[in-house]
Amino acid sequence: MTVTLGIVIITCVISIACFNNRDLFSKLKHFPVAEDRNREYYRWLTSGFVHGDFMHLFVNMFVLHEFGRVVEDNFSMHFGFPVGQILFLVTYLLVIVMGDIPTFYRHKGNHYFSSVGASGGVAGILFIYILLHPWSMLGLFAVIPVPAILFGVLYIWYSSWASNKQNDMIDHEAHMYGAIAGMLIAVVTRPNILPEFLQSLVRDFPF
Repeated sequence: MTVTLGIVIITCVISIACFNNRDLFSKLKHFPVAEDRNREYYRWLTSGFVHGDFMHLFVNMFVLHEFGRVVEDNFSMHFGFPVGQILFLVTYLLVIVMGDIPTFYRHKGNHYFSSVGASGGVAGILFIYILLHPWSMLGLFAVIPVPAILFGVLYIWYSSWASNKQNDMIDHEAHMYGAIAGMLIAVVTRPNILPEFLQSLVRDFPF
């Protein structure tokens, strides 16, 4: 079994358990006020395994499964087994945490803010995929095919705009910082990924 599939299964089990147990849901969600007041920093990680409903869970796990397999295979190819799998898992978990830290500092005095979901971690894995395959086609709004590099630019732009303009209680900052964290970890752990990305942009330019 791949690490990606293992993450998907564990996330589904925890999320579904929280659907039926609101106390557990409340204890695991990202809640900056509680994190600051009670030092419950574990929430930075556990919030990535909790979702608001089945659709939220399905979308995140579908995207993680589709792109996580490719990224995990790439890690295995470059770092070998089991180092590649361990590094992939650590990367995913770190991205979840790093995606929550900015909103912790922004909202630690806001009693009304909380968030759940693996979107930050999934964004990190997706953006590593974009580094690996910048000209592959992704579905904007799951319908419109656009190059991965363009998708990434639009994703970062929208997440940045929405974090400042929207008031929908979606943690857009975690999406943006998760994406950035994923790319940073990929570059730090394998610096050659950056020149390979730049070469691919020029070499595989489709137009």
